[in-house]
Amino acid sequence: MQYEAKTPDEYINAIPEERKDAMNTLRKVIKENLPEGFSEKISYGMIGYIVPHTIFPEGYHCDPKLPLPFMNIASQKNFIAVYHSGIYASQELMDWFVAEYPKYVKTKLDMGKSCIRFKKIDQIPMQLIGELASKMTVNQWINIYKSNINKK
Repeated sequence: MQYEAKTPDEYINAIPEERKDAMNTLRKVIKENLPEGFSEKISYGMIGYIVPHTIFPEGYHCDPKLPLPFMNIASQKNFIAVYHSGIYASQELMDWFVAEYPKYVKTKLDMGKSCIRFKKIDQIPMQLIGELASKMTVNQWINIYKSNINKK
């Protein structure tokens, strides 16, 4: 679901009441753990963590006017989602996350290419998401991104 929000605070205010605490906590954990250089903004209709044009002027290859996306969180119809581009681009990071997940949550991991879905909002492994957010610096992400784009 997309919400008509221009800021992360507006986004949180627009989502269902029963998800606000979880989304606020998730947002706080990510912001506390993201390495320096990433910025928070609305990106693709979600709360996004991006590499600003001031750091990576080339922007996102699909639309260079957009900053390079890295991570997003969203309140979807049936779940809360964490999108992490680094997991999609780095097999090492994906393997680490998949191995760590069962240490925090007893239910099966519900994940797509870069989307981690949480249907039970009381079971979001906040500590693990914080650790995931901290695993890649802006420069590491740019280098991985550029090397993957150059392969195509």
